[in-house]
Amino acid sequence: MSKYEPLWKHLQADGRNTFQLTFEEIKDVLGFEIDHSFLNYKKEAAQFGYQVGKISLKEQHVTFSKLE
Repeated sequence: MSKYEPLWKHLQADGRNTFQLTFEEIKDVLGFEIDHSFLNYKKEAAQFGYQVGKISLKEQHVTFSKLE
């Protein structure tokens, strides 16, 4: 199990097509802050029907989109 699996399951349960989560919201889901390793794990989101879009360090949020 990936350390980011709780986030991917959260996306799947949410079900929206496109949305943003703040870094703080992601921390609430995971129990830890995302770091540079997130870039290596983001491809796992596809297994749960989502892709990771824009990661904004300035605005502190990540955009997720449902795969079609």
